[in-house]
Amino acid sequence: MLKVFLFLMFMMPICFFKNMFWMVQNMFFFLMMMMCFLNFNFHMFNVELYFGLDLLSFGLVLLSIWICALMIMSSSMVKIMNLNYNYFLFNILVLLILLVLTFSTLNLFMFYVFFESSLIPTMFLIFGWGYQPERLQAGLYLLFYTLFASLPLLMILFYMFENFFTLNFLLLKEFNLNSIFMYFFLVFAFLVKMPMYFVHLWLPKAHVEAPVAGSMILAGVLLKLGGYGLIRVFSVIISISLSLNIIWMIFSLVGGFLVSLICLRQIDLKALVAYSSVAHMSLVIGGLMVLMSWGWGFSYSLMIAHGLCSSGLFFLVNLFYERLGSRSLMINKGMLSFMPSVAMWWFLLCASNMAAPPTINLLGEIGLLNSIVGWSKMLMVLLVFISFFSAAYSLYLYSFCQHGKFNLGNYSFSFALSREYLILFLHWFPLNLLILKSEFMVILI
Repeated sequence: MLKVFLFLMFMMPICFFKNMFWMVQNMFFFLMMMMCFLNFNFHMFNVELYFGLDLLSFGLVLLSIWICALMIMSSSMVKIMNLNYNYFLFNILVLLILLVLTFSTLNLFMFYVFFESSLIPTMFLIFGWGYQPERLQAGLYLLFYTLFASLPLLMILFYMFENFFTLNFLLLKEFNLNSIFMYFFLVFAFLVKMPMYFVHLWLPKAHVEAPVAGSMILAGVLLKLGGYGLIRVFSVIISISLSLNIIWMIFSLVGGFLVSLICLRQIDLKALVAYSSVAHMSLVIGGLMVLMSWGWGFSYSLMIAHGLCSSGLFFLVNLFYERLGSRSLMINKGMLSFMPSVAMWWFLLCASNMAAPPTINLLGEIGLLNSIVGWSKMLMVLLVFISFFSAAYSLYLYSFCQHGKFNLGNYSFSFALSREYLILFLHWFPLNLLILKSEFMVILI
């Protein structure tokens, strides 16, 4: 792990060199390849005193590096318009370092520190490079929702350390907490980050006001911190979870259904994709709450799938926004005539969003449906609605922006740049390629 941290630390001065914008992105891809070719066995490896990786963290670290590289590729307008792009690169690099630290630490307190710290660069992204003045309100929503839920978690970590004398993930499995309050606060902090319905209001706001890079990292990686944290803390509260998890299960699945309905009446493209994230994460919460290896393995694969798919959709929305200056479905109509070459990518990513084969979204959703129905057949009703409406809002998104009466204000047709096709390909290709290595996705089983 040290080689990864040092690699990232020594990239910091490069952000401030002249004409090094694309070099930083190339270095991210290089780091990605370096990590892929390390000789790992996929159970528990690289375990050192403070940092180590198992398959769960390894996949999420790779996802973080990949999405951060694509964020820099997507943000060429920051470079072209000279919007403090040195600080922008530095901000993304700091965010990536914090994410890698979060996923690779073996200590629950260190995890908490890095988990909260990743909020700061995200807020700077929204405040510094967001679009509308409302971004200040969106940033404060993000901050206070997360902090409100996380401070009780910090108290409980202190209590655990006082009683167990360790917060190491590998040793915590030996202990058990039986208090309802502790269970509630341990779980709630991560559910807000996921986010679960009822505490999801910060997410659409943050997404709509964030620049494209902010939306990509929010959807791609930061929502996964909640799922990762839940998997790590459940070992301490496993006995009380067996009786109380049904509360969160009902909340999240009913919420997933309601959010799917909310998606169907959105006219802002970015808000629609943001709400669809909440609907997908509700399935992930359901899978985690089952406490079965099927639920955990497939919720991990759906987290990876959603990270790539949602990030790609946000990039597509931004592609239209840069051309037309609006994200409204009323203006972004008939884009099949305006940008015919991009319509295929809209189709492919919307198909991935509704879990069409051969994407890993399908693998994750089938496994999660199986695990949740195996836990309680009553929940099948909710799952049917969630699956149906996830297809419905993906079709709605695709058909409304590609078909319909062409807006005559768009006075010429336009093609996307080869860089933009490359970004879309790099989102879509791993999404479909990983199905061939699905044994890594479900190794938790």
